[in-house]
Amino acid sequence: MKTWLNFQHLRYFQMIAQEGGVAKAAAKLRLGQSTLSTQLGQLEDQIGLALFERRQRRLFLTEAGRIALDYAGEIFKLGDELLDALHDRRDDFRLRVQIGALDAVPKAVVVELVGVAQAHAPCAISVSEGQADELLRALKAHEIDLALFNYQPAFERTGLMARLARRTPVVVLGAPGFAKLAKGFPQSLKGQPFVMPGSQSRLRHDVDHFLKVRGIPVDVVLEAQDTSLLTLLAAEGAGLIPVGASSADELERKYKLKRLGTLPDVHEELWLIAGERRIENPVAARLFKSFR
Repeated sequence: MKTWLNFQHLRYFQMIAQEGGVAKAAAKLRLGQSTLSTQLGQLEDQIGLALFERRQRRLFLTEAGRIALDYAGEIFKLGDELLDALHDRRDDFRLRVQIGALDAVPKAVVVELVGVAQAHAPCAISVSEGQADELLRALKAHEIDLALFNYQPAFERTGLMARLARRTPVVVLGAPGFAKLAKGFPQSLKGQPFVMPGSQSRLRHDVDHFLKVRGIPVDVVLEAQDTSLLTLLAAEGAGLIPVGASSADELERKYKLKRLGTLPDVHEELWLIAGERRIENPVAARLFKSFR
């Protein structure tokens, strides 16, 4: 006869292992220690193996306990995914898609991604911005479905996937007063004011490298991660701004900026990052595979 696993007992075992003992786990679960110990014993009896061994009045996982803890994590993670997937299908039958983006990702690209998502299927979209480590943690925890980066982040491959969605040349834009710099570009940039992404930006690193190799010193008058702020400052004449060519047309039209030239061998990349899920959000999965 098949034995059915008691998932409540498994959850209690997981809590004991995570908290390092019955007392701490009982306090967190608001259960009596004797009750928790009894249910742990019932789980061990059910599977026929000891999950902990006691040494010097402390509990240590056995080999079976370590295996069980790994499986418990996967089981409850899958349960969370199931709830997420069901919650995404709300009363109006619209899927919920949660997208994260670095501050440095051009807002026009985020708008484009949202438009493509809504063209795929009726969906309710939530967009949030954050730092790289925050977004990667949110992806692993399935708090967001997809993230936009303007560089390839370094992460342990377990649980995450990355795809290069776009690679475009980088151009320099400026207010109309800088239009004369198009002649003799890029040497004409020497000594000119720039508003730049912060030093942690891949785009900033590549632009700095280009200028250094070409012997073109510039005056960085302001740094910011928010691309909208940089664009507004450039439109006010505070300095020149490097942007991906895919965003340049809209910025020229909307903010009356002038394109001075293209930086040879400098590119802006757009990466899509997704968490591995057994129950996929179909819109997010399609975006990850097809968005260009």
